[in-house]
Amino acid sequence: MTLLALPTRRDEAWRYSDLGALATAWPVPTAEVIRVAAGEEIARLVVQDADTDAVAVKDFVVILERGARATFHILNTGGKLGRVAIDVTCQEGSHFELGGAIIGGGEQTLEIVTTLNHIEPNATSNQVVRSVLGGKATGSYLGKVAVARDAQKTDASQSVKAMLLTRTATANAKPELEIFADDVKCAHGATVGELDANALFYLQSRGVPPTEAKTLLLRAFIGSVFDGIGNAVQREAVEAAAQIALERVL
Repeated sequence: MTLLALPTRRDEAWRYSDLGALATAWPVPTAEVIRVAAGEEIARLVVQDADTDAVAVKDFVVILERGARATFHILNTGGKLGRVAIDVTCQEGSHFELGGAIIGGGEQTLEIVTTLNHIEPNATSNQVVRSVLGGKATGSYLGKVAVARDAQKTDASQSVKAMLLTRTATANAKPELEIFADDVKCAHGATVGELDANALFYLQSRGVPPTEAKTLLLRAFIGSVFDGIGNAVQREAVEAAAQIALERVL
C-alpha cells in the first residue's frame, strides 16, 4: 500500500495548518464516506475535543443524491492540531447545511475545511462558522464552493466571523467561489473583530463580573450555530462543551 505524502504549504487546504504536529500523526485515518439517498435527510453532530497535546483530524465525504439533505454541526476545541474537513457533492435539488464553532487558546491550531461541489441544478448550501481565539491560537476556516457548468440555479452562502481575545491570536478566513454556471446565487462574507467594549461596560455596570460578562457575549456570538440541532439533549451537551471551552480560553 502506498502512503499519501505529507501535505506542504503548497497544498491550499493545509496552508495555515500545523504541519509539524501533523507529521507526528501521519498518515491520518481515511475519510468517513456518507451517502444520503434521494429524498432522505441526515443530521450529524461532530465534537472535536481531543486532549491538549493530541492531533485530531476528522475527514468526511458526503454525497447527496437528488433532493437529499444533510446538516452538520461542528464544535472544534481540542488538540494541539484539531481539524475537521468535509467534502460534499450536491446533486439536483439537494441541500447541505453547516453550523460550526472553533474555540481555541494557548498555541492550538484549529481548522474547519469544506469543499462544496455543486454538480447539478437547483441545489443549495449554507455555511455559518464562528471562531473565538485567545492566547497564540490559530483558527482557520477554508471553504470552497465549486459550481459546475450544469449546476444552474445553485444557491450557496458562507458566513464567517471570528472574535480575537488577544492580539497574539490569529484568525484565517478563506471563503472561495469557483463558478462555471451563469444562473446562480452565491455569496460569502468574512469578518474578524474584538469584543464590544460598550457591551462589556453595560454588563459590568449591571453588576456582572468581567469574566462572566465576556462569557455571556461570547456564548451569544457562537450560540446561533447550534440553534438548528433538533435533539435537545445533544444541543444542551454541545452548549455545555462550548461553555467549558470558553472558560478555558478566557
